[in-house]
Amino acid sequence: MKYRITEDSTSPAYLQLYYQLRQDIVQQIYQKGTKLPSKRLLAEEAGCSVITVEHAYSILCDEGYAEARERSGYFVVYQSEDFLAKDASPRSEPIASYSHSHANAEFPFSVLSKTMRRVLAKYADRILIKSPNHGCAELRKTIAEYLARSNGMSVRPEQIIIGSGAEYLYSMIAQLLGKDRIFGLESPSYDKIKQVYESNGITCDLLKMDADGIKTSELKRTEASVLHVTPFHSFPSGVTADVSKRNEYLEWAIQRNGYLIEDNFDSELTVSRKNEDTIFSMGKQASVIYLNTFSKTIAPSVRIGYMVLPEHLLRAFDEKLGFYSCTVPVFEQYVLAELIASGDFERHINRMRRARRNLLFKT
Repeated sequence: MKYRITEDSTSPAYLQLYYQLRQDIVQQIYQKGTKLPSKRLLAEEAGCSVITVEHAYSILCDEGYAEARERSGYFVVYQSEDFLAKDASPRSEPIASYSHSHANAEFPFSVLSKTMRRVLAKYADRILIKSPNHGCAELRKTIAEYLARSNGMSVRPEQIIIGSGAEYLYSMIAQLLGKDRIFGLESPSYDKIKQVYESNGITCDLLKMDADGIKTSELKRTEASVLHVTPFHSFPSGVTADVSKRNEYLEWAIQRNGYLIEDNFDSELTVSRKNEDTIFSMGKQASVIYLNTFSKTIAPSVRIGYMVLPEHLLRAFDEKLGFYSCTVPVFEQYVLAELIASGDFERHINRMRRARRNLLFKT
């Protein structure tokens, strides 16, 4: 075996091991049905504890790459051909969901107020200056660094556009891609997605879902060239697309020469110890526009969202929409940048995840 833990890496040991195992599974070094190395053998090979291996295997199971079989070990359940498979039958058990009261854990006000005071002292009258159209450089840089740490997304700050919430960004995307395209949407989905697109003259096609995401038959049927998906915990269904379905979305976009809009609004609220893999980080060929906001992770009043554009769309965005002023005040952008850079934001995310895990285990 070839698995190694690097002590000077910024990633924890279990994540390093997880990424190496995942790569081997995706590259079919371990094919579907293959038994993965035992925990003890892998721990000895990698020079780590058995608990570290258990954490890595647990994440692989959470994301649909492997499954644990009692008294037998861990086996690969992922195969690249899965995204070409026929529709799966809907599961009989109800789809798990979390109530909004637990989803929106309050960000500590003392931390927020302390950060605001620090921003006032640090930036002084710079908070009175008009924001650059795409957003402040400080915030775009910290978001790029955060995405690299948390999601393995390698993006430049220039790819990030700041706006006042998801609905504003939906409108920007509609104008960028144009009204001559059909947009495929999950059915059911958040009502305002359809409302915003249609108000911009976009024709929407509602695509039925099953327990894994949009049905394969619906993806084949639609004439859409843009697909708006919420891979993690889609609202209101609670459906999370597994890795095979996310690969299917990518293949769909490649074959259609189309675009995926990855709306990841709830992604940080996973009960896992790491974020779910984003379609953006998985897709090297498809054109994926990534969206997220801070309304659920900090507070509903924080109307700050961002989108990450693929490199080849940057010029078109500047030509069509570069004249738009940023809709988020500079002061709020600096505060958010400080929260991310200081680690306070990620510490809060970890607290929320622990609370969700505790709630889940109690029930």
